[in-house]
Amino acid sequence: MTLGLGEAIFSMVPHRGHKKIRHPVYRPRMTKFESLDLLKVGNTIQLVGAVWAGEGEVYLCMFPSEHGEVLSGEVHVLNMTREQWQQFLRQTDILEAEVLAQAADGTVTKAILRKSARQISQHISWEVFRRDGYACRYCGKDTVPLTVDHLVTWEMCGPSVPENLVSSCKKCNKVRGDKPYAEWLQHDYYQKVSQNLSALTRQDNEALLDTLDDIPRMIHKPTQR
Repeated sequence: MTLGLGEAIFSMVPHRGHKKIRHPVYRPRMTKFESLDLLKVGNTIQLVGAVWAGEGEVYLCMFPSEHGEVLSGEVHVLNMTREQWQQFLRQTDILEAEVLAQAADGTVTKAILRKSARQISQHISWEVFRRDGYACRYCGKDTVPLTVDHLVTWEMCGPSVPENLVSSCKKCNKVRGDKPYAEWLQHDYYQKVSQNLSALTRQDNEALLDTLDDIPRMIHKPTQR
């Protein structure tokens, strides 16, 4: 399939009566695979829909969102070779990420590890959910699926213990990504959605900054790729 730069892409989004209405979103930009930061795929760049094409039309079909957002951001079209496709699919499967790890000589250095191998006990997750009142600590939503978010990120050796975890909806977790917690609290998105929180919860989130230095770090062990 060839997609010209002058052709518009449309998204199919649900409206009242379950009808589908075509809405122009963006004109795509051709992007080289080499310019993509592959380690972001599956981490901060995630699957949000599917592409359907035929009869001279191209549609972006977005997954329903619990927050009601439609696609935002610039649309990139990646023309990939078979080998590049294999690299891309491999990353979506194993979720490699750059982390701090201990080398053979004992020094701490950056390494690429499989984030998909990270295990968070369900017992710990539910302990965090109960503590946080089964609501997202960032936006306050309590009617959407929850995840746990690391204060000191996993990439920076943050352990998966209750003291280093807060309840987060999938949207807030995705937007934060691997941003340091202090930076996240100043982010425009958090500043916006945290207006839904009580003043006490916002204060508690700020107070967590003082606990970060006391959280033990977990040094990752490099594995064979």
